[in-house]
Amino acid sequence: MKNRDPQVIAIIPARYKSNRFPGKPLALINEKPMIQHVVERANKVDLLSRVVVATDDERIAECVASFKGECVMTRDDHVSGTDRLAEAAEKLGVSEHDIVVNIQGDQPVFPEKIIHQVTRPLIEDPALPMSTLIYKIVRQEEIADPNHVKTVFDRDFNALYFSRSAIPFQRNPEEASPTYYKHLGVYAYRKGFLLTFVALPEGEWERFEKLEQLRALEFGYRIRVVLTEYDSVEVDTADELKRVEELLDAE
Repeated sequence: MKNRDPQVIAIIPARYKSNRFPGKPLALINEKPMIQHVVERANKVDLLSRVVVATDDERIAECVASFKGECVMTRDDHVSGTDRLAEAAEKLGVSEHDIVVNIQGDQPVFPEKIIHQVTRPLIEDPALPMSTLIYKIVRQEEIADPNHVKTVFDRDFNALYFSRSAIPFQRNPEEASPTYYKHLGVYAYRKGFLLTFVALPEGEWERFEKLEQLRALEFGYRIRVVLTEYDSVEVDTADELKRVEELLDAE
């Protein structure tokens, strides 16, 4: 029997507790909860066969139900959003070869094209375990900012390393500056690999940098990076809600 093409499922991890912005998924943007903006935008992507919010908080689950979105409840002791993603994928019965896209719940204005971009490598190469997006840095202040993660990759666009430091380091300042690329937090995983990934112990470089994706590299798994022309707009604080409202109004 011929194998079917993999389905692409979007899972949006959403937690109520946040040090910088408690209750962020329920924050109102143009009189609509942020999580609703994310779900509705994801539902416009024709590639996605399913869009599900994964949460451990009843308030978020009730909110998603109020606009008839799909939600799955997960444990409240997950260390990361990827752990929550894996539990949700298992509960939803996602097939081993299907593709799970992790859409951040704090990116209510993400361009729909990035979902096609991040999943294409996994659709084209069944042996590839995961992929993610990168963006050419244009704002110089982001190069030295540890909150903007930089990456270097080989000629086939497989990631070599991710760091909060500026990589590559420019030893000779008299030469032309290198091009710097920052990592955008949108991932696509083969579901089978997603379960493998969360079962791996914490990597040494992951522990120092506090970057989960380094675990995959340290244990020898490929991460394909996809260069996108779209920068990410994330809501990390209540003050940034106004900027997102302006972007939505301009669409």
